[in-house]
Amino acid sequence: MSISQTNFAWATLLEVEPPKRGRSRLHERLARALRTAIRDGRLSEGAAVPPSRTLAEELGYSRWVVTEAYAQLIAEGYLSARVGSATRVSWVPSSAPPRPRAPHPPAAPPIRYDLAPGLPDLRAFPRRRWAEAVRAVIGSAVHYDLGLPDPTGHPVLRTTVAQYLRRSRGADAHAGSVTVCAGITDGLVRTCRALRAEGITDLAVEEPGWRRLHDAATSAGLRVHPVSVDEEGLRVDDLAGTPARAAVVGAAHQFPTGTVLSPARRARLVRWARDADGFVIEDDYDAECRYDHHPVAVMQGMDPGRVFLLGSVSKTLSPALGLGWLVAPAVISSALRAANPVTAAPPVLDQLALATFIDRGWYDAHLRAARRRFRARRDLLVRTLGARVPQGQVGGTAAGLHILLHLPNTVDTRAAVQAAAAAGLRLADLDDYRTQRSAGRALVIGYGNISDPEIPPAVELLREALLSTVPRHGIRVRGSGRTTSGRA
Repeated sequence: MSISQTNFAWATLLEVEPPKRGRSRLHERLARALRTAIRDGRLSEGAAVPPSRTLAEELGYSRWVVTEAYAQLIAEGYLSARVGSATRVSWVPSSAPPRPRAPHPPAAPPIRYDLAPGLPDLRAFPRRRWAEAVRAVIGSAVHYDLGLPDPTGHPVLRTTVAQYLRRSRGADAHAGSVTVCAGITDGLVRTCRALRAEGITDLAVEEPGWRRLHDAATSAGLRVHPVSVDEEGLRVDDLAGTPARAAVVGAAHQFPTGTVLSPARRARLVRWARDADGFVIEDDYDAECRYDHHPVAVMQGMDPGRVFLLGSVSKTLSPALGLGWLVAPAVISSALRAANPVTAAPPVLDQLALATFIDRGWYDAHLRAARRRFRARRDLLVRTLGARVPQGQVGGTAAGLHILLHLPNTVDTRAAVQAAAAAGLRLADLDDYRTQRSAGRALVIGYGNISDPEIPPAVELLREALLSTVPRHGIRVRGSGRTTSGRA
């Protein structure tokens, strides 16, 4: 099929991508427009395109623009040219009918209020101080800092982290025992690989607990054994009844129950590790945020030869930084390196920025301000829940970035979470962190990534979600105008 060289349907062609002057070069824009017309079948196989001089005059371009566009499409196989003949379309679009597009799932309602656990106050990220730390690092980094990174982390940050953990968390740490990693999950995967290489095949995790820890362990080839948590923390007697020789525990503030491992359980857990010739992996994910007294020291200081320590800045600064640390017993250090031969450390400049941020006292100042802010916010949340959802009972230590809201068994918490999501409120069901659904009912409510003025309307949406899921003869919710026979 041929086409008129003076009637090339340029109006249609220009609708695809107008080849007017702009940031893109003219011959590239013209080539894109022609390519699209050929792919769409508007220029069919064998169709002649106008001579370069004719097209250049019609478009008001130099002839060079057109010849460059033609040359590009000839090189790509869309056009072909022979001496003494017109340049023609040589590419044939697929004759197969287009696949029907899968229907798009309905868009999730936008999140108006975020009461899910897991995030700090992202609005309060110390942008100016962090930018100053980055500028200082870029100005002072020596040339070898820009080379291949040490897989265990930059020595400057390892030294800084060890010093920080000794003075603030009571850890027994030094630069040689610290590995810089991308966060707690990354640190746990590395640890589990090392334990697997040492012949440990079974790991105990807390029940309920953070599912990503379970997944990290199984990805490293370990069998996972859930062990219950009560008001004193991990039930060590139950742990002793499993084949596990290693256990992950949130000693300072367990997620999601918010319990603190009691002193007796701490001592019992360390003795268990010695008797089992095993290890404890301490997840110190948000222990810096304690509001009723000074944060409890880490277990790792009790027996650094048997206890790993995992930490990060994900809950204190931002998970976007991807910076954490792993403090490992000396006996496992060589296995840790051998089991993770290709694992990369976070970017060196980010590591040095964090070291500067800590060394200049900005991290401590940020934590002090965060503790004051989160304590006030937690108090406001608890008061508001007491006024608007009086059938709920708040649980968990005054620490961290979340609380538990225990509810009567008549409440369908899963349905409440779904109803809240439909209204733009993000929540979490405690059963989401269990391997099996429990008889008790509770919601995990985070208050890190929400502002104080948003708490009352967020709790109001929670109240409405609970009302939508209770049976006719269920509970009383203050302010609802409904009275039922359940517990107040």
